[in-house]
Amino acid sequence: MRIGVLASQGAFAEHIVRLQQLGVEAVPVRLPEELMGLDGLVIPGGESTSIGRLIRDCNLADEIRDRVQNGLPVLGTCAGMILLGKKTSDAYPDPLAVMDITIRRNAFGRQKESFETELPVPALGKKSFPGVFIRAPLVEQAGGKVEILGRLADGTIVAARQGKMLALAFHPELTDDLRFHRYFLDIVAGYK
Repeated sequence: MRIGVLASQGAFAEHIVRLQQLGVEAVPVRLPEELMGLDGLVIPGGESTSIGRLIRDCNLADEIRDRVQNGLPVLGTCAGMILLGKKTSDAYPDPLAVMDITIRRNAFGRQKESFETELPVPALGKKSFPGVFIRAPLVEQAGGKVEILGRLADGTIVAARQGKMLALAFHPELTDDLRFHRYFLDIVAGYK
């Protein structure tokens, strides 16, 4: 299995390490030709405006959009979730618009309002997942084909899946818990 990790900006190195811990070939993706031969793609957290601009400047946005629409499994975390969404509440950055979710960027405030919390995620089992939220987004609206995987205690949607697309408002790559990466690899392999 060969998983690409968009390496324009953000926490891509951490995702590569987590995927390698699961025995997967994980490679950085910076150019359109590096999308060839991938079984899945991770769009990491970082600065969504910067990542959006860089993927457009490197002619990656259309390539990623086409591949995901044609069935390439994708995991988007934090900024990656923002880019996967159909739209953002502030209409910026220009998202890839592949997942039927509306995103609010920086929904919990500035950097100093970042937090960690235990998230119940039934799809991962009974044990809660350590959610690391850094200037995190949230899902304001989700279409009918979107499965909600995780919510905060107040009901805020922070994890969702639509087909082979998985979007998380938090950073699983910054924890030692590999369950979300394993869940994504199960999607790639067709087990889920």
